[in-house]
Amino acid sequence: MQNKPNRNRKHDPNEEPKIITRVKLPRGREVIGTIDQRVGGNRMIVSCTDKITRNCRVPGRLRRKLWLRPGDTVIVEPWELDNAKGDVLFKYNPSEIDFLKNRGFLKQENNEF
Repeated sequence: MQNKPNRNRKHDPNEEPKIITRVKLPRGREVIGTIDQRVGGNRMIVSCTDKITRNCRVPGRLRRKLWLRPGDTVIVEPWELDNAKGDVLFKYNPSEIDFLKNRGFLKQENNEF
């Protein structure tokens, strides 16, 4: 009889976090942003690193893949005709956000509260 791994066992709190080898970075016109507010209808207000607040939507091909909440860090591609609007292309996980902060792509946040 084979020993099966215990799937009900919780992860070890002393376990080291995953080491990031590759992180998707913005290319071309893409910028990094943080979701401020969900507006409805797969739209949200995103504060981007180029100091523009954009009304962004999730394209249909990514609608079920990306589950987004306020505070998530994403890659936004601005529209060609209207720079105040854009599409959300990618969502970063927490370890990737730490990598971006260490490399200087994102500002370090000082939260006192």
